[in-house]
Amino acid sequence: MGPDTIWVLIPLAALSIPIFKAWTRHRERIAQMQMQAAAEKAAQYASHTTALEDRVRVLERIVTDKGYDVATQIEALRDARRTEALLDARETEVRP
Repeated sequence: MGPDTIWVLIPLAALSIPIFKAWTRHRERIAQMQMQAAAEKAAQYASHTTALEDRVRVLERIVTDKGYDVATQIEALRDARRTEALLDARETEVRP
């Protein structure tokens, strides 16, 4: 490198500083947009998770509080249907 080369590099370095500054600003904006998108997704996931937790709590309450009652009621309905079916069958047998 001779003395003439240094005089060429100085203006090039001076011109590259604003370009580097603009590129850095651009990268910062991209990073901010990505962080904002990630934060929005995290909020959506948190909301969805909260809704699912609420639904599970309701299901747990149904199973633990009324689970036995529901099963008993279902069996009672089955028994009532069987009884009705037997009565209907007997009535048709009795009628000529």
